[in-house]
Amino acid sequence: MSELERSAFHLAQANVAYALAPHDDPRLADYIARLDEMNHLADASPGFVWRYFTDTRDPAQREFEDPRVLFNMSVWLSVDDLHRYTYRTAHAEVYAARRRWFASEAAVVGGHALALWWIKPGERPSVGDAKERLALIEREGPTARAFTFKTRFPPPTTGAAHRT
Repeated sequence: MSELERSAFHLAQANVAYALAPHDDPRLADYIARLDEMNHLADASPGFVWRYFTDTRDPAQREFEDPRVLFNMSVWLSVDDLHRYTYRTAHAEVYAARRRWFASEAAVVGGHALALWWIKPGERPSVGDAKERLALIEREGPTARAFTFKTRFPPPTTGAAHRT
């Protein structure tokens, strides 16, 4: 990806997971113990731009009604940067162990588990944007407006980032 492509659009990502137990349950202790480490690792990773600040441990901050739904959203320079963080750092260990802590079907929260989409630099996606993109993938499958690691779409070549 050229520098021009890297600067023309940034990649927004949102994901949800349905915990098998409440955040203070001992079954989630190993996961909760690594949250800060994973957030710091993301913040320091090449290509990281921004992260939505939420804390699973704070019952006052809920993006979904069910407290077992965990939400994450961030912005990266490219799909490759996010992919590298997800699968080529210590985050990969946590991801590989996810079935110990989370249900295998994200559909229990009413949408797909992961959505990626292109935004203009400086734009910050909202929780509402994320929910729309997650639902879009559930309804239509991956499209240029909301896609996945497995089915990727390049940044738009002209005009504004795709909106729903």
